[in-house]
Amino acid sequence: MTNERRVLVHPDKQSLGASVAARFITKIIDVIEEQDYASVVLSGGSVSTLVLAAINRSEARDSVDWSKVSFWWADERFVAADSDDRNDRQNGVDLLDHIGVLPENVHRMANTDDAADLAEAASQYVATLKEHAQADDESPRFDITLLGVGPDGHVASLFPDKPQVLQTSPTVLTIDDSPKPPPERLTLSLPAINNSQRVWMILAGAEKAASLGLALAGAGADQVPVAGVKGRKRTVFFVDRDAAAEVPEQLIASTY
Repeated sequence: MTNERRVLVHPDKQSLGASVAARFITKIIDVIEEQDYASVVLSGGSVSTLVLAAINRSEARDSVDWSKVSFWWADERFVAADSDDRNDRQNGVDLLDHIGVLPENVHRMANTDDAADLAEAASQYVATLKEHAQADDESPRFDITLLGVGPDGHVASLFPDKPQVLQTSPTVLTIDDSPKPPPERLTLSLPAINNSQRVWMILAGAEKAASLGLALAGAGADQVPVAGVKGRKRTVFFVDRDAAAEVPEQLIASTY
């Protein structure tokens, strides 16, 4: 099966969120029907505010058997559990607190109460990923990974010109000098992110156009981290019209 990057353009942010939510629900139902479970990787920012909130609002939300879905995180801020900076806290408000997901299927990255420092927090998540991995893999083969993309092209907490972008191991990396606060973070490595059957990236706004254009034009991952993201089966950019301003016409797909 070929895995070409696809770009799906929507008129505005609201239609973008609703479209990804509808596709997500349909695909998760299909995956569960095929293998009796599904694993999803979440992140913060536009993924939560646009997509997860739209899934929660959808009339089709409860057609998913959420007890068969496990949730993981692409990155997390190493702060207290009740901090508004936590991705998992916002993801809970937008979706997870409202569905029938089993507590044992929610695999959060450690907070400052769970681990003494970043290194310990990373080691804990490395072990959890390995525990749920298949065969000789170091992490699960996730079914869908949802990622936002920053104006600088960062994904998860992999930032341009930082050494973590090109690190292939371990599966969970530490960042103590994030260019965006808070400075201490955990992130999946690019290989761990790419160990997903489908990676869906969500971009909205004109400030995202340059980084998307560079990624699709062949820029290196060290300069534009999103350029290094590629799912096993599908790699799709869901964008609004403003973010698509620098996308070559031939890369825009009308169907998925």
